[in-house]
Amino acid sequence: MNAFSAILLAMSLPVFCWGQTSSQSHTNSPGYQALVKDAKTRIKEIDIEQLKALESSADKFTLVDVREDNEWAAGHAKGAVHIGRGVIERDIESRIPQKDAKLVLYCGSGSRSALAADALARMGYTNVSSLVGGLTAYKSANLPIEK
Repeated sequence: MNAFSAILLAMSLPVFCWGQTSSQSHTNSPGYQALVKDAKTRIKEIDIEQLKALESSADKFTLVDVREDNEWAAGHAKGAVHIGRGVIERDIESRIPQKDAKLVLYCGSGSRSALAADALARMGYTNVSSLVGGLTAYKSANLPIEK
């Protein structure tokens, strides 16, 4: 390969890669779907009505957004804390050290939060649930969003 071809190839890769990532967003592979389905056999899930009841009760709980930083910045459930899925296992014990703390995790649709809930349970957290439908369901219920 001559130098000109190498330079041309190097310059075109970012454009090619950007196009690939933007057009392939949110496609769930069968392997990923199987992981989520398996995790959901071991975790507790709550729906929007159960979340509303929890919010109106005297029970103390922490709503945890496990989405990516850019998703969080675009808008999140009012009062939620952000601990992204990519770092939750690393950061949870310093942010929420009580293993019996009531945690409700959510993501965009309920898949990443299910995986995170499963991981936290394996770490010894005993009162973790995942919000069915995630932020999509939360917004559909007209619950408050903040930026």
